[in-house]
Amino acid sequence: MSLFFRTQTKRIMAGVLPIGGGAPVSVQSMCCTKTQDTEATLVQICALAAAGCDIVRLAVPDMDAARALSVIKERSPLPIVADIHFDHRLAVEAAQRGADKIRINPGNIGGAANVARVAKACSLHNIPIRIGINGGSLEKPLLEKYGRPTAEAMVESARGHIRLLNDCGFDDIALSMKASSPVLTVAAYRLAAAEFSYPLHLGVTEAGTAYNGIIRSAVGIGALLMEGIGDTIRVSLTADPVEEVRAGIAILKAAELRGGGVRLVACPTCGRTEIDLISLAARVESRLQGISRDITVAVMGCVVNGPGEAREADYGIAGGKGCGLLFKKGEIIGRVPEDELADALIELIESETEA
Repeated sequence: MSLFFRTQTKRIMAGVLPIGGGAPVSVQSMCCTKTQDTEATLVQICALAAAGCDIVRLAVPDMDAARALSVIKERSPLPIVADIHFDHRLAVEAAQRGADKIRINPGNIGGAANVARVAKACSLHNIPIRIGINGGSLEKPLLEKYGRPTAEAMVESARGHIRLLNDCGFDDIALSMKASSPVLTVAAYRLAAAEFSYPLHLGVTEAGTAYNGIIRSAVGIGALLMEGIGDTIRVSLTADPVEEVRAGIAILKAAELRGGGVRLVACPTCGRTEIDLISLAARVESRLQGISRDITVAVMGCVVNGPGEAREADYGIAGGKGCGLLFKKGEIIGRVPEDELADALIELIESETEA
């Protein structure tokens, strides 16, 4: 689908999910439940799966959470990533409990001997490791060297963490190079893509609440995807994790890296519009949520661009004064009063969906 070249990376497997090596870009999220509350966690995982999530990360801050992975893994519809910090024993336990992928920083789990223990456990169970580099938590020597978080400092940090795993004979690695600044994030991933062959997990960390967070993530993640960089993504939002998945899928669709589902085209309102276009587009968008067909639907407000755009879509509305034209694949189906336009459009789509 995409018109641009994708950087080729090594392929890893998170359970049954391929990441890198030309595999489709996957969408991730992270549960906000307590992992040891297995029922609540599984409810959220199922909601994420229903929204289109491909892989889910769980916090593993203690041994109770690590042990809970056995129950969750058995019932989860998605591959599980165990998020580990500081304690190598949690990573070893998570590997033994069925995690499909481990997220660690090898430099903060207690030295080379502990890194070797984690690498051995992951090798034994064929589990890849994501090295998570974060601009806000770089090592003190690197901050002293560079003066502040920079793309070069983040890549140097990644280089050191990779060396720790490679020294253990472990190379089943993914990388993330996240910062809260989209500009720094893009710069770091560009350098990483030029230097490393590992699959890249894209994200702008601590992006914020839904509105601003989606914009910041779309700028950072979208810029990289359009350059062919990135193998899996997470939109980090201070919001329901399901919103992260929806945003991630929307970004992939905008980059033409994922098809399926409805693509809604709607023009901006202006002084030429003779119908209540804003509320009409919102009603149509809401009612299209349950339709999974790969179709384009146009909701246009006036006679300037409206008829042309509607004709290019599979289905469409072109507004007039108090009414609108209903289109299907370039053909006018009829003229409909304004207050019936949304119903007429959805009924047309649904009648052919059922057929």
